[in-house]
Amino acid sequence: MMTPKLVIFDCDGVLVDTEGMSNRRLSAWLTELGYPIEYEACRRRFEGTSMKLVQAEVEAAGVVLGEDFVERWNLGLPELFANGVPAVPHVRDVIETVRAADIPYCVASSARVSKMHITLGVTGLLPLFEHAMFSSTMVERGKPFPDLFLHAAATMGIAPADCVVIEDSVAGTTAGRAAGMKVYSYAGDPFADPAALEAAGGVVFDDMRALSRLIGLA
Repeated sequence: MMTPKLVIFDCDGVLVDTEGMSNRRLSAWLTELGYPIEYEACRRRFEGTSMKLVQAEVEAAGVVLGEDFVERWNLGLPELFANGVPAVPHVRDVIETVRAADIPYCVASSARVSKMHITLGVTGLLPLFEHAMFSSTMVERGKPFPDLFLHAAATMGIAPADCVVIEDSVAGTTAGRAAGMKVYSYAGDPFADPAALEAAGGVVFDDMRALSRLIGLA
């Protein structure tokens, strides 16, 4: 296996375990605004996508969320995560292995950089990623389109074929594969759909302790 020249980490669900909290609130919000959706369905449908794309899909179904929907969502994040956010088990060990191998790495998320500062900050992971943080707000199209990963690779000066992506969602896995990158899809969450991740082109794994070996660093 060829050692990657850049490792691109997704944030929510890969570095920090926020998907449960975020999707419970999102399902409640959308239901209150006239788009009834259960928590489980919300996770399956919207996990890994930006709030801009969530709004576009919901409004395409005829439910108006308001021009300030995304802004209101982001303003509520500090309160949502005020009681802490757990890091994904063993992910810090993976990051340290990548660092020890002197391989460039970054985070590329559908979330805003301001949200990543909150979630990575409360887990203690922020100092490891402040050097390279990429958000879907920086590109025209978010996941499942490849734009974000291509932007991250170009900024870091690495060819897409030399990059690996660590994802947990179908949208993110699809985006990474569309960018021409190898994708390792984490399925350790109880709501993960390993079959869907594999169908999207990911190499599926369910324990972060296996990742360093999978990407050729152990």
